[in-house]
Amino acid sequence: MSQPESAIADAQAGGPSNGTPAKPQEPLAKLAERYGLRRAIARPRLTVYLRQLWERRHFVMTYATSRNVSKYSTSALGQLWQVLTPLLNAAIYWLMFGVILGARGNMDPNVYIAFLVTGVFVFTYTQRSVTSGAKSISGNLSLIRALHFPRAALPLAYTIQEFQQVLISMGVLMVLVLVTGQPITWMWLLIPVALLLQTMFNIGASMVLARVGSTARDLNQLLPFITRTWLYASGVFFSIQDRVVAQGHMPQWIADLMYFNPAASYIELMRDLLIQFHPTRPWVWFTCIFWALFALIGGFWYFWRAEEKYGRG
Repeated sequence: MSQPESAIADAQAGGPSNGTPAKPQEPLAKLAERYGLRRAIARPRLTVYLRQLWERRHFVMTYATSRNVSKYSTSALGQLWQVLTPLLNAAIYWLMFGVILGARGNMDPNVYIAFLVTGVFVFTYTQRSVTSGAKSISGNLSLIRALHFPRAALPLAYTIQEFQQVLISMGVLMVLVLVTGQPITWMWLLIPVALLLQTMFNIGASMVLARVGSTARDLNQLLPFITRTWLYASGVFFSIQDRVVAQGHMPQWIADLMYFNPAASYIELMRDLLIQFHPTRPWVWFTCIFWALFALIGGFWYFWRAEEKYGRG
């Protein structure tokens, strides 16, 4: 038996095992500290944690891709549902809000189609990322308890899975925007930047909900109601400025507060890039950058702080 192991055994027994009088028992925490021992599940320093996560980047990508492939493996249309689902949602919203409820106002019908489809595709990306992230810890307890790895790999992999799907959706979105008569402009070159900012936000928000969902099991039941409310408040179906302020329903500060909503900000940014005559709001870039950095840094730190607790209970 090594010296640290012998010392710990003696401390647990109340003294040496060779028959000599027992010395006052030393606390195990101090004994472990004296011999340089640490808990196996102790949370590593943030820099070490980031390095461990980077070393497992291939696992994260493979896990995300395999989930993406297996998700629709049992359906007849397979991966086509990645595009059909937001398209069908957009068609229903166009019928209900654009035709029946008149949410498009004075907007040209073709412009409204591009306006609506852009909003649905962009919001769906964030909605699915945070919803799947909320289940990333609670739905993988067996994996967490069996293997030692940075737990942040799970919500990160779930967001990457949604990112892989949105790349296909964006290709369809750009075709639809062209069909409605919108031209290709130099601003389309900024679409990858907008997607990157939104992905940064999605990762951070996914990690926050992953930690909350690891203990609050009822979160998955509440999320559909939360995201539906978020959907209606994000200007997916209507122009916030036209419907809220121009028609005199609410003061301007209410519209500004609604635009500060991260989902509304990323929707407005993508509309500015894709739709030629959409009113450009220069401040939307600052809002999107703020939410991307705030969510990614704050969400990662918040998730890392509970690293030792995941998988317990």
